[in-house]
Amino acid sequence: MDKPALVQKITDITEDLNRLTNTLYSLTMSDTQRYPENYEALSVDAAHRAEVITCKIRNLVLLSTSVERDSFFADSAGAMDILIEEQDGVLEIRLPGLLPKKKKWANCDFLTAPFAAAMSAFLKNHPMLRFQHCVICFSHIYNRALPERRVRDYDNIEMKKLLDIAAAYLMEDDSGLLCDAYNTTELGDSDCMVISIMAPDRFPKWLEEHRQTMKSIKDF
Repeated sequence: MDKPALVQKITDITEDLNRLTNTLYSLTMSDTQRYPENYEALSVDAAHRAEVITCKIRNLVLLSTSVERDSFFADSAGAMDILIEEQDGVLEIRLPGLLPKKKKWANCDFLTAPFAAAMSAFLKNHPMLRFQHCVICFSHIYNRALPERRVRDYDNIEMKKLLDIAAAYLMEDDSGLLCDAYNTTELGDSDCMVISIMAPDRFPKWLEEHRQTMKSIKDF
């Protein structure tokens, strides 16, 4: 990349950072009790700006250095605390934060590339047979200390890109004939997303294990 183009990209990122700083300052001045809608809008805007900045800086690194893409995103997955483990017939993937809403966000690239790298690294060290038929469970875990208005409808959440990545590594096909999808809302100590993938005959036991946790949402 030539010097003028590099400088322009860095300048664009700096301007984005300044806008994010201004949004965060507005958040500190916001009256969350009297104007919760304003606080929510500013929070979403700040998160969106931060994710765009992350994607731009990643692209800058990959375009202007010799860093290898797969290694870079594997490190990103570690920094984001993307965790993958297999236990008792269930592959569990824990992602930081809640998934974005459909359409309102530019993309999920800040999450999908590290997720794919984490899947690749995990399967290199823990080879698994592809599921011929499976159940994939999306557990949307909300911080119990925050307002209940944050809980969203499932059809308004971007999940397809994550399902596509999981299918590419773990499934023969993600069609409705071979993959059953299940959504649940739970409460926890912090926001996160847990994706659990298992054979159909393992699902009843998984559901029973999570029944008490899911019941807690009724008291939210």
